[in-house]
Amino acid sequence: MTEEIKRKPRIAVWISAFRLHTLPLAIASIALGTLLAYRDHFKASIAVFSFITAVLLQILSNLANDYGDTKHGADTEARVGPKRMVHSGEINNKQIKTGIAFVMILSLMSGIILLCTSLDNIGYSGAMILFAIGIVAIVAAVAYTATPKPYGYMGLGDISVFLFFGIVAVVGSYYLQTGSVPSAVWLPAIGMGMLCTAVLNINNIRDIESDSQTNKNTIPVKIGLKNAKIYHWILLMVPVLLFATYSALNGKSNWLLTISLCFLFIRNGWDVSKSDKPADLAPLLKNLSISIFVFILFYGQCFAFWGN
Repeated sequence: MTEEIKRKPRIAVWISAFRLHTLPLAIASIALGTLLAYRDHFKASIAVFSFITAVLLQILSNLANDYGDTKHGADTEARVGPKRMVHSGEINNKQIKTGIAFVMILSLMSGIILLCTSLDNIGYSGAMILFAIGIVAIVAAVAYTATPKPYGYMGLGDISVFLFFGIVAVVGSYYLQTGSVPSAVWLPAIGMGMLCTAVLNINNIRDIESDSQTNKNTIPVKIGLKNAKIYHWILLMVPVLLFATYSALNGKSNWLLTISLCFLFIRNGWDVSKSDKPADLAPLLKNLSISIFVFILFYGQCFAFWGN
């Protein structure tokens, strides 16, 4: 361990392990469902604990991923992404396991408070269903890479991100606010899930060489670089149609905004398609996360605050 690492404040080490740059997607997913529900019903305490729970689950996933990738040998010197705290030796196995357990407990507590706050809307049966989904979300966050047979190494990470960042986050946050879910809400939920999966896809394209050498069989490893870039375009463009369709079904003119803002995703798709070096993808991952965050805030507030 270098002197620089020894002098690094512990709080800074843990903040690095939390990977705060990944949190905007979790926030955006909850914001979308909450903003879509705003006109029908809005309770601030539900929104607050929805955001807290989502952020804690994302941090839990990040800590488990930090530990799991080191445990399974996926974090090597060939990896292009940001430095991991366990692999670098700044956090040892015992410390990261303690951190994972602590955040897991916080996630569970926050989720229970959220359900209690929402009882008037969803009733006890709805609360029990969401509690079960919450337990699955906690298990999925840890099992992604930190178990003996991590499903993230089987190419199932995309499905997990799609389900939890899209369906569960958007539909769940809408349901918590209103106690019901119109069928049309599934359109933006699916769209959000695909956009978040696109962020993961950039990450996996960036790491395709190192992942293939360590038996981490992500989608890009399975289908190859060329097809992974085509897959990326699908993940970016289909959501635009879904968001525009939801706007049109609800009589909102912001479907035009949806189309106009899709240049953010077109630019990202183009840059990913033209990238030749893994290092070139690092800023594109961050840019897409920010683009999704901006898009969702603009799109959602159109439903919450524009028109009648």
